[in-house]
Amino acid sequence: MAKAQVLIFQHVDWEKPGRILDNLDEMDMPSQVLNIARKKKPDLPDFNEVAGVVIMGGPMGAMDYDRFPGLKAEGKIAKAAIAVGKPVLGVCLGHQIIATALGAKLKPGKGPEIGFSPIHRVDRHDYFSMWSKELTVLHWHNDVVSLPQGGQLLAKSALTKNQAFRVGSALGLQFHLEVSAPLFEEWLATPEMIEGMKKADLSRLRDDFAEFNPRLQPLAESVFSGFAARCASYAKSISA
Repeated sequence: MAKAQVLIFQHVDWEKPGRILDNLDEMDMPSQVLNIARKKKPDLPDFNEVAGVVIMGGPMGAMDYDRFPGLKAEGKIAKAAIAVGKPVLGVCLGHQIIATALGAKLKPGKGPEIGFSPIHRVDRHDYFSMWSKELTVLHWHNDVVSLPQGGQLLAKSALTKNQAFRVGSALGLQFHLEVSAPLFEEWLATPEMIEGMKKADLSRLRDDFAEFNPRLQPLAESVFSGFAARCASYAKSISA
């Protein structure tokens, strides 16, 4: 049997796993980054050798299967992983893919939620614990998704009722804890990410990142190191 690994589904070049991959590497947890969005029948590793699944963000809709048929495959993999207790993590689009695979409803948000603004803790769980009832995080999305049946709502914001949820072995985050300083600068240099923004908007985003990132990094480390540890534990269980 090949060594167990974490599958990371990335949809566009700039929506990288960032701090998620850093924590997997620190745990010496092997991973493979794949982009299967446009593939109707993607070639995937043996599911039995998968120790965890990460689904990243992207500009497409979570149910835009006509243009991106691979998104349906990602949802099926996430659902199958949850069914057997494999750790699953979804960010932004990934959060929506997991939720819709479990029957949640996808719809356009009240308006684009881009930049730094607060989320409010609804519930606490060891997979995702916030030290305060309110935390300012980085948002970059248009669509929103309802809570899947059996899901535990963890956080919400003024514009988005479901900012974080847990269901079984899966954690969904609508916001972006994975973005490190270098990745943030890459986003601000990517035309698709900053379309319609002015220099003043970019300057404000940089100032906000400098202010809030020191508070977000410890939470990101807690969430992603916990995920990496769960993947490592699952890998041991399937190699025993």
